Amino acid sequence: MRAIQITQFGNPSDVVRVVDLPEPPAPGTGEVKIAVEYSPLNLHDLVLVTGQLLRPPLPRILGNEGIGRIVEVGSGVDAVEVGDLVALPLLAGAWREQLVVGAEGLFRLPEGNVEQLSMVGGNPATAGLILSEYADLEPGDWVVQNAANSGVGRSLIAMAKTRGFRTINLARDESTLADLTKSGADVVHLDNASAAEDIRREIGDGRIALAVDSVGGDSAGRLVDLLSDGGWLVTYAAATGQPMAINAMSLIGKHVTVRGFSIADFDYATKVLPVIHEAAPLVASGALFVPVAAVFELDDIQAAIQQVLRGGKVLLKVVQSSALHV
Repeated sequence: MRAIQITQFGNPSDVVRVVDLPEPPAPGTGEVKIAVEYSPLNLHDLVLVTGQLLRPPLPRILGNEGIGRIVEVGSGVDAVEVGDLVALPLLAGAWREQLVVGAEGLFRLPEGNVEQLSMVGGNPATAGLILSEYADLEPGDWVVQNAANSGVGRSLIAMAKTRGFRTINLARDESTLADLTKSGADVVHLDNASAAEDIRREIGDGRIALAVDSVGGDSAGRLVDLLSDGGWLVTYAAATGQPMAINAMSLIGKHVTVRGFSIADFDYATKVLPVIHEAAPLVASGALFVPVAAVFELDDIQAAIQQVLRGGKVLLKVVQSSALHV
């Protein structure tokens, strides 16, 4: 069985390897065996490889999320059956051809684009939890974010709309603004020095209770400039690698609360899984769509890593889908 594994932390180009491992055993009571179809490769995966944030036991099979088709069911499993397409539990090690996991919490995904469904466990869950776990949002409130064209950004647009919130969306690439509007964004603007002033002129004194940052630098400061009194700034990444440039007087005067977000901090069964249930129909229907820059086979992992570093959503194709239909 092919898998992608690390035996030490370091530069992904140096330590990430494709290996041959024994196939997993038959599933036991309450377990299922899954043949993995697609799994996203995100910057967060590469950060884990470096050991900068978390240092789990090694060796470790990589892959934080993905989808697969159930090929064998252990005793006592009733909720899913052979042939069902399911979202893998987060942090299960998706970059391998097969794995055995507990069946609790698994559910059959709706019919839809399998590439899009492979991303349902990470970006939408991140967006949904950021919307629910910090600011006390009310219908009609505004949420502002940068990196709106990212997977999390597009997820936040779709999920905010279903929950009755309005979104302000900053992007660094002007060519993406029209597509973001088509995807349901209420306000779009280039992430530049005039963004805060222009947007305030457009929305008036509308309440902006939550700002979502994944860029850092001056962009984070623009988000704080837009926040209303008592607002929250939540950051889940740092695309530029630059410290957040925020005026301390703005934090003090607006009583802003700043928090860092990691999906690993939330209980999977009670917090993450309900958001995946909520997001799956949006993805299947096309209401939530994230453009994919490239799809790579497992053996092309180094090329996939380089594509992630250049930008764009990257997927790993693990097993041929047509070989899994039963």
